[in-house]
Parts: sequence; structure tokens; C-alpha cells
Amino acid sequence: MRPPTATLLAALVALALTAPAEATSATGRLAPAAGSSWQADPAFPIEWDPIAPANPTGADYRIYDSRGRVVQAFEQPLAKMLWDVEVPTIPDAYTLEAWVVNGSGDAGPHSTATLRFDNGAPPPPGLESPPGWIRSSQPAEVGVTAPSGPLPLSGLGGFAIAVDRTGVRAPCARVDRCLAAELDLAGDQGGGISLGTLPEGTNFIRAVAVSGAGVPSEVTTAVLRVDGSAPALSLEGAPASWSNRPVLVAARAADALSGMAAAGPLGPFTAIAVDGAPPARALGGAIGAWVGGSGHHTIEYLARDAAGNISGNSTGTVRIDEDPPGVAFAATQDPAEPERIEATVSDPLSGPSPNLGSIALRLSGTRARFQSLPTRVSGGRLVAHWESDSAPPGKYEFLATAYDAAGNSSTGSGRARGGRMVLVNPLKAQVELAADLSRLRFSGRLVRVGGGPVAAQEVVVTETFARGSLPPQRSTVVGTDRRGAFSLQLGPGPSREVVARFAGTPLLSRAASDTTQLSAATGVRFRASAPTARVGGKPVVFDGTVRRRGAAAVAGLPVELQFRFRGGTWSEFRTVEADARGRFRYRYRFNDDDSRGVRFQFRAYIKGREGWPYGPGTSRPVSVTGR
Repeated sequence: MRPPTATLLAALVALALTAPAEATSATGRLAPAAGSSWQADPAFPIEWDPIAPANPTGADYRIYDSRGRVVQAFEQPLAKMLWDVEVPTIPDAYTLEAWVVNGSGDAGPHSTATLRFDNGAPPPPGLESPPGWIRSSQPAEVGVTAPSGPLPLSGLGGFAIAVDRTGVRAPCARVDRCLAAELDLAGDQGGGISLGTLPEGTNFIRAVAVSGAGVPSEVTTAVLRVDGSAPALSLEGAPASWSNRPVLVAARAADALSGMAAAGPLGPFTAIAVDGAPPARALGGAIGAWVGGSGHHTIEYLARDAAGNISGNSTGTVRIDEDPPGVAFAATQDPAEPERIEATVSDPLSGPSPNLGSIALRLSGTRARFQSLPTRVSGGRLVAHWESDSAPPGKYEFLATAYDAAGNSSTGSGRARGGRMVLVNPLKAQVELAADLSRLRFSGRLVRVGGGPVAAQEVVVTETFARGSLPPQRSTVVGTDRRGAFSLQLGPGPSREVVARFAGTPLLSRAASDTTQLSAATGVRFRASAPTARVGGKPVVFDGTVRRRGAAAVAGLPVELQFRFRGGTWSEFRTVEADARGRFRYRYRFNDDDSRGVRFQFRAYIKGREGWPYGPGTSRPVSVTGR
């Protein structure tokens, strides 16, 4: 029990001190402080306005069950008579009887009150939520049904519901009690409850049945799934550029929440329409359609997910060109550039290909394969250059192969104004180039075949040096004078081949001179340290230098040292090697007494070797006399 409030205690003291005549103002009313409703706590605060005898000392209490049996009897002193009254913990509607007594045994009138106690929990309620997904714009509703099975003595006061995304929120603030203000649905019949609009995703509904005493049942949980997003759409198979054949496109829908799994006529579907025709529809998340015929085609598609969200119309485009392009050669050749071969490509839909196309040719009247020319594609034109100088004389026919942007191709051999594209070679005026070499002077003339000089043109003179030379080749540009003549002084150096070439012009043919061979002997300087040599005395030192202008390397080049008597033949007596600078040296001692008074001639002979860019060469002889 708990002590009464200060107000009640003061009233009781006042009552104890009041004269009996004044006590008649008391009513004797006895009632639970919380009223006549059921409560789940066995301790009942009471309100009592007793009619008491003179000089009261306390109060007597009796508690009866619903069968009228006394289940508790007790006395309370004056100071405790308004404390809470506790009933047995067995649910029942108890009757409290109380009266005031004094020390003489006098008793005041008996007062009674009903104390309704029930701490029993009801069975859990039933909870019905939509079995699938709902749209987020649609108010969510759940149905609560009364629990099956026996109810507690206090019956059902109503139902409390909590909604969250985690499934842990309790319907009431306290786990073991629910206040009347926390009830979402009063009464014992249940019914539908609107939860308003809920956020996307899975929402957990937790419901309890609440007894008349405020005791909640175990929690019943249901799931309510919300999807407020329309399906995501994509169009597959639609080429980014033009197609030259019918195209199969497919609209595909995906939904991260309710999904697109087929579920009958009322479930998800995907629809597609081509060029405004009635749409085709398929259950689930995909549908295909063929698109054919040349032109621009509009594709519209949409989808509905399992929650009923419908996407807006999406639009795609398919471009089809099934017709080949047209192609025709230029009506005439450009007189300034007769070797320029040009054709025009036309296509009214996809347009000419920006990078595909070719021009080819063959001798007219033959079945030989056409030979492709290097072709440039630009702005709907095919442009090729025919090196007619490289082709034998004769009549040539041309074939153009054109493409449009869709990949269609066609060939053509006609000119824009009619007639076949045929050219007769040679197209250009023929020229010839003659040249000769005198010592190191290389001269020649450029003239038209049949007469007439070709003036003010560039001729390239190319010197190709023998192996082992640096540089291996040298080209020099010279101009022709009014007589078509040119001349070039060649520089000294290794053996070489010399040729003159005229590259031609758009109106003049190419030409080249015969190749001229220029042979260069190895240059060598040779000397002796003295004109006489004593037999058995100090040796004579022979040394020399090999000229190496234009040679990549001279080190290791063999040098034969030769001698002879005057009027005799040359004989080798020693071979030495040149160093990296072309120098060589040898010490020779006269030991034969027969050499006294004899005048010898000595020289150096270079035969050459593999990779040496000069021919054989000898030095001037030197004389040495023995004594």
C-alpha cells in the first residue's frame, strides 16, 4: 500500500476532530480513484468520504470476490486508512466494504466499492496487409481482426499499431501496458486502419490487442511493401547509325523494388509500338518488335511494374536504308590533271559513306581483275590518282565501288553525262632524259619525244656510293636551261653509280637517264725515310697514308709493300695494315751484300677488301740505293 496524499490526510485529521453533530455532512462515498474501469495493477488508490463515530481510531476492511466470499479482511489505523487497497492477483471484480470504528467499539456506516482487477493478456490479433506491392501514392491500409480464443476478464479495449522500416518499434510506449490514448482502434471487433502514404521499400506493421485493463497481447507482425518508382526502361537492338536491313528491337524494363516478373493480366507488362501502330504488349519485362522498310522509324515503349507504377512513354529511333547508292565518274577529265580520277556518290537517305569507297582499273577488253588505285573519300566523292607513267600504253577501263552510310554498296563504270569511263595511255606528253659523265662532270638534256627541249624543270641527280661509304647516297637537284640541258660537277669520293631522274608533271611523263658507273681508285701516299741505305746498317722506314674520303672505316685495310729492280716486275715483300686514320709504317733493313750499289724502287699497293668503297690503287714509287 502507499500513503494517502497530504490533502486526504488533512481531511481525515479534520474528520477525527469534528464533533458528531458535524459528521452528518459526510456522504460515506467509497470509490476507486481511477473510476470503475478495469486495471492491471492489484493496488487500487481509493477515494472515501466516510461517516465516522466520535473519536475514530481506524477502519475495518473486507474484500469479497465475485461469488461473495471474503478473500481479505484487515484493519488500518487512522493514519493508514486511506492508503491504496491491494486485491488478490487473481483477475476478478472485487467488492470492497469499509467502515470507521473507535475505541469504544462504535462503528460508522459501511461503504462499498467495486475494484475490477485483470492482469491477463488477450491473444494476439489477426493482421491483414496487401499481399503484394502498393504504390507510394496509394494510402496503405491494413485490417485488424479480433483474436481467436478466450479473452481476459476485462475483455478487449482495442488495438494498437506501430509502423517502421526496422520491425522493432513497439505499438505502445510500455511493453506491458497500453494507454487509452495509444489505441489506434477502439472496441473488440477490429476493422480497417489507414496508415496513410508510406515510404518506398519494406515497412513492418506491428499490432497488439489490448485488454480492457490495458494489458497488450503478443505482437503480430505483417509486412507491407511500397514501390513509388516507375520501371527503368531501355531499348536494345536499335543501331546508333543507319542499318541496311530490318532490325529487331527489344524494350526491356527493370524494377528494383516490386519487380517485373510476369503475374497475369493485372501484373507487370511491357509494351512497344512502331511508327504509331497499335502497341504490342507482353507480360513481364521484355518485348520485341521488327522494324523494316527504308526511312526513319519511331519506336515508343512503356512498362508497368508489379506495384502498378507505369512509366512514361520512352521514344527511340531506327534508321533503315535498304537501297544502294548511286555512283558516276566525272563527265570529263581535268585538262590540267589528266591522271586525276574522280567519281561522285549520291544517296538520298543515309548519304555517302565518309570513309569507304574505291576506284580500280584494268586493260580494256580483257577479263583481268581490276586493280585498285589508292583512293581518297571526301564529301561524297571518290578521288584517285593514276600513275599512268607506270602503266603500259593501251586503253584502260575504270570501275568505281561506292558505299552509303548504311553499308549498301554499288559499282559503276559510266560517266555523269553518259558513256563508259575509258582512258587511253599515255595520257601525258612523253619526254626522255639523256646524260653522260666526263671526269667528274655529269651533264645531260631533257627533251620531248619527237623533239623540243623541256626547260625550267627540276632534274634529280642521284649518286649511289659503293658499299662501305658514308653517306650511302646523295641526291642533288639541278634545273634545265632553255635548251633542256643541265650539268653538275660531282665531288671526289668513292666509286658510285650516277643517274638523273625527272619526276614528271601533271602533263609531262617521267623519265630517267641510263645509269653511269664511276670507278674511283684507292689513293695512297708513300715515302721512304732516306734515299740510300747502308747494308747491315740503320733500317729504312717506309710509311704512308691511305686516302679515306667517304669511307666508313679504313682500320685494318691491307697494304702490300712491293719492290723491283729498275725495269723488273713488282714483288711483294711485306703486307701491313692501315690504322683508323689510314696510316701505315714499316722498318726495312738491307742485309744482302748484293744490294750494294743497286738502286731499288718501292711502292704501296691497295687491292681493297669487302666493304671498301674504292677500287685497287698504287702509290708513286720511291727509290732507295744500297751501299
